[in-house]
Amino acid sequence: MGSYALRRLAGIVPTLFIIITVAFFLIRIAPGGPFDIERTLPAEIEANIKAAYNLDKPLVVQYVDYLGGVVTGDFGPSYKYNDFTVAELIAASFPVSLKLGASAMVIALLLGLVLGTVAALRQNSTLDHIVMTLAMTGIAVPNFVVAPLLALVFGVYLSLLPVAGWAQGGVADMVLPVTAMALPYVAYIARLTRGSMVEVLRSNFVRTARAKGLPLRRVLLRHALPAALLPVISFLGPATAGIITGSVVIEEIFQIPGMGRYFVQGALNRDYTLVMGVVIFYAVLILILNLLVDLLYAALDPKVRLK
Repeated sequence: MGSYALRRLAGIVPTLFIIITVAFFLIRIAPGGPFDIERTLPAEIEANIKAAYNLDKPLVVQYVDYLGGVVTGDFGPSYKYNDFTVAELIAASFPVSLKLGASAMVIALLLGLVLGTVAALRQNSTLDHIVMTLAMTGIAVPNFVVAPLLALVFGVYLSLLPVAGWAQGGVADMVLPVTAMALPYVAYIARLTRGSMVEVLRSNFVRTARAKGLPLRRVLLRHALPAALLPVISFLGPATAGIITGSVVIEEIFQIPGMGRYFVQGALNRDYTLVMGVVIFYAVLILILNLLVDLLYAALDPKVRLK
């Protein structure tokens, strides 16, 4: 397993190279630039600004210079957030997205596993249909619809929770965004758990365990749940990366200074370096989490051998 992990880590390098290359040229193909404003600047001032950020060089030269900076961990300065480097903005925003995303994923995992297991144990019952209907609703209704509704009901009508802002990052500030972020993942995990658990409960080793007189709780926790978790674990890799880096829509709606909000503002402002920094960070997180998921998958399933 150790050699497999090392090979996968080595494989991250060419994958990142491809991602950086594609993202670098795609963002520059889009119309507009970081210093396009309604009032046209004098030509000499515009030339000085471009020279200060090396934007006056040929695109290939900019690309090579950017790669050299990325290798040393330098993502360059932000074009719109003066006096801040991209690395500083990511370092300031990632803990916020991590706090929100980790909280949402823990809630989604716990609720999804419980609801999926209960639905599987009561297959084709009224409870099963209710759980699956709620799960399908959670998948079908996008979070940019759920989030404003939550803010309207609990923030405006009931005045129980703040509708926006991130004062000290307290529990009150987190309830609505975490709920809006977690609901779709609760639905996905519940459906995956239910489908996998139904199949596992019909397996011979579970029937044997129950025939020996083991309590249902022990059969579920010791035998059925580890096997039923495999599809869920496969889903958790990209899902965790996506939810931790922050939901773009949720952070915009609730005005939370996380990575998702910086990414949106960077894209709108053509802040090339900020967008590239977030993309690279996001890509590294996905690749590492997928590797951890593969290792955990092999640890739970003895039939899987990583070579």
